[in-house]
Amino acid sequence: MKVAIVGGGWAGISAAVTLADVGHELTVFEMAPQLGGRARSVAGAPDYDNGQHILIGAYGDSLALIRRLGVDPEQVLTRLPLALPYPGEPGLQLHPGPPLIAFARGVLAHRGWPLGARLGLLAAAGGWLARGFRCGEQLSVAELCAGLPAVVKRDLVEPLCVAALNTPAPQASARVFLRVLRDALFSGAGSADLLLPRRPLSALLAGPATAWLGERLRLGARVRQIEPGWRVDGEPFDAVVLACTSVEAARLTASIAPVWSATAQGLGFEPIITVYLHSPGSALPSPMLALREGADAPAQFVFDHGALGGAAGRFAFVVSGAAPWVARGGCGEAVLAQATRELHWATPPVIDKVLTEKRATFACTPGLARPPACVAPGLWAAGDYIDGPYPATLEGAVRAGRTAAQGVAAGGGRGANGAASGSPTNTPCAGQATLRQ
Repeated sequence: MKVAIVGGGWAGISAAVTLADVGHELTVFEMAPQLGGRARSVAGAPDYDNGQHILIGAYGDSLALIRRLGVDPEQVLTRLPLALPYPGEPGLQLHPGPPLIAFARGVLAHRGWPLGARLGLLAAAGGWLARGFRCGEQLSVAELCAGLPAVVKRDLVEPLCVAALNTPAPQASARVFLRVLRDALFSGAGSADLLLPRRPLSALLAGPATAWLGERLRLGARVRQIEPGWRVDGEPFDAVVLACTSVEAARLTASIAPVWSATAQGLGFEPIITVYLHSPGSALPSPMLALREGADAPAQFVFDHGALGGAAGRFAFVVSGAAPWVARGGCGEAVLAQATRELHWATPPVIDKVLTEKRATFACTPGLARPPACVAPGLWAAGDYIDGPYPATLEGAVRAGRTAAQGVAAGGGRGANGAASGSPTNTPCAGQATLRQ
């Protein structure tokens, strides 16, 4: 089939590779001058990323996609056992080995928590495991963890929640949070490992994908209209994958699938602010440190780019769930004060760059209605916001792209003459439930 893919982020790249590998003809439309979506290097400043992104060992589909494009993950990612050290404190550390044993040993060895707090966490985790890491749709992370000791909520639950869901614990979906914990902590050896980029983000996927797609890629091409049939700005295709943002997808489907469009349009968003500081000669005791958020302390994590093979003396401070700080006009100076107060520096740090993604992720709230992957026969959507088990993560985007591509391949499309293409026995939207698995 001749397939149009609208959007060249990680979801669009995933869909393109999946479809091309089974022989379909592709055209990828990307409105930006480069691929990568919200996980890319900054245009005009390729040594900077548009935010600090990480992967974990459980992100098998993302790692497979990176390999498929000819990149060795071991060369571009630093793998570290999960650890949440704080300035001057070792924090929780998991050692290699069977995940259940490693988690129990790591919690019991955490001398910064009283014994009662450690045992309380293990009891709660055992309960989650016994229930298959499932809970009610309307439960928030704060409600799920209400019985945990305050120190565990402060040092583990709240930073993990905002890092994974980019939504504060009182407003975050417990069901999605538990799924992330299940896959990260209990799906196999190394699944909880942190995979930190040591090359600019575009070197991981966007750059190799650009070369791989070649003439099939149209950069700087914003799609204006999609018509049933399917026509993309008048050009006929057998099927279309919408791998653009939810806002763009809602615009393009408003007249084709108004109910789907309204669901996509109804999603809320959470911002992320990344503050890059520069301090020649300085280094952190670990490539990543957790920080305690507070009224005058915006950042929850800091990354030492010099320790990750990047620019020495550059540090990325991440402010997730940053809506209050965006409303106040930013937090560069507040992060600088937090860094000066809480960390040791060889030279006084200065603000290098502040990047704000106002729509970094959808707000992952309890009971959230997310649009399904299938919009209409021959029209599929892919993105980290599509209905599925994950929050807005790179893995969620890659899986959504693969699911949409599989749906196109399995269900055929509808060509410009309105006749169904593909096998006549295929049903519309076949494979729609794949993403839920």
